[in-house]
Amino acid sequence: MLKEFKDFVMRGNVLDMAVGIILGTAFGAIIKSLVDDILMPPIGLLLGGVDFANLFIVLRPGTPPPPYPSLAEAQAAGAVTLNYGLFINAIVYFLIIAFAIFMIVRTVQRWQEEEAPAEPTTKTCPYCYSEIPIQAVRCPYCTSELPTS
Repeated sequence: MLKEFKDFVMRGNVLDMAVGIILGTAFGAIIKSLVDDILMPPIGLLLGGVDFANLFIVLRPGTPPPPYPSLAEAQAAGAVTLNYGLFINAIVYFLIIAFAIFMIVRTVQRWQEEEAPAEPTTKTCPYCYSEIPIQAVRCPYCTSELPTS
């Protein structure tokens, strides 16, 4: 059973999948940082100093009662909140990852596109079955006159 497990793990597909998951996790962390630390602060600044991570609606107040200056304080007070700012961050995060994956898949597909097969330059003589140039009207091997089509 141990040998079967080793054979399973050492197959190419399993190793490729493991590498993909590890790289995907690292890529996700980079994109999350890009969204949270690079993109959203300037967007929030352009929109009047809004911090998207702190956009929320109080559904049920906690103790002490609202107003809560931040999401962390609302959650610490036990308030039930609808965190639409975090949802906006998640949408931006998803769109960036989706676009990056689209660009990677598009590039790989372009690399894998096969060139159209070249036009044939030879044909087979119908009498002696030798390879001859496609423009030939007489076979150089058997001297038969070739049909034109």
